[in-house]
Amino acid sequence: MKQKSAKPAATQTAPEPKPIKPDFAEQVRSFVAEWSVTIILLLFGTTTLLQAFVVPTGSMEDTVLIGDHMFVDKLSYSPHGPLSSFLLPYTEIKRGDIIVFKFPIDPRENYIKRVIGVPGDRIHLVNKDLYLNGKKVTEPYVVHKTGYIDSYRDNFPADPNTRLADPAYRMLSDNVHNGELVVPPDCYFAMGDNRDNSLDSRYWGFVPRDNIIGKPAIVFWSYDTTTERLADPNIISLDHILDLAVNFFSKTRWKRTLMIPRGYPLS
Repeated sequence: MKQKSAKPAATQTAPEPKPIKPDFAEQVRSFVAEWSVTIILLLFGTTTLLQAFVVPTGSMEDTVLIGDHMFVDKLSYSPHGPLSSFLLPYTEIKRGDIIVFKFPIDPRENYIKRVIGVPGDRIHLVNKDLYLNGKKVTEPYVVHKTGYIDSYRDNFPADPNTRLADPAYRMLSDNVHNGELVVPPDCYFAMGDNRDNSLDSRYWGFVPRDNIIGKPAIVFWSYDTTTERLADPNIISLDHILDLAVNFFSKTRWKRTLMIPRGYPLS
C-alpha cells in the first residue's frame, strides 16, 4: 500500500518589527531644534539681508506713500570683496535710485529719498526744473503740489530763505561753484519725488555713503494712515491700534501689495 507523501509544512514568516516611536521628550527636542534653526535663519535674513521699513512721510509721493510697509534690500549696496562681487548681486548706487538711509542729522531715524546726484555731479534747479551736469533732466516721477516758485527750494542753490541744518550751510559754503552744487566724494545728493514738500538734501546736506542702508525690495503691506501715527517707529499709539482694528480691510491699499518701488535712470 502506497503511503501518502507528507505535505510540506507552511513556511511561517516572522512578524515585521513595529517601528519604534520616539518618546515625547525626543519629539519635543526635535521640534525645538528644527524651529530654532528656522528662527535663527529668519533673523539672520531679516537683519543681514532685509530690513523692514515703514514710510512715515509723504515726501516721496506718489511713488511711495505714507503707510507703505516694505522690505529694504541691504545686500545690493553693501561693500563687497574681489570674490563676492562675482557671486552676489552687488550694484553701484546710481542716479535715480530710491534709497533708504540713516538721516545724517539723527542716525536713529531712517529716511527714503531718490538719488539725484552722485560724486562729481553738478546740480542746480531753475524754476523747479532739474539741471544735471549742464543738461535739463526729465523727471516723470516728480509731482509739484504748489503753484508758486520758492526762491530757495525751486532755484537751488541760492541764498536760504528758511532755517537750514548746519551741514546744509557748509554744503552751500564749500560745494557751490559757478552757481552749481558739486557733489563731493563718498556723498550723494537726494531729493523727494514730492518735490515741493520734501525735507531733503537741500535743507540738511549730503547723504554720506556710510549712511545708506539699501534700496526698497518690495511693499508687503500698505495702510492709509497719517504721519502723526507713524512719527515714532518704536511706539505704536493706542489711536493707531484702534484705527487698525476698525479699518484694517477698508484702509489697506490692496493694490500696492507686492509692489516694487523702482528707480528711474537719470543722465
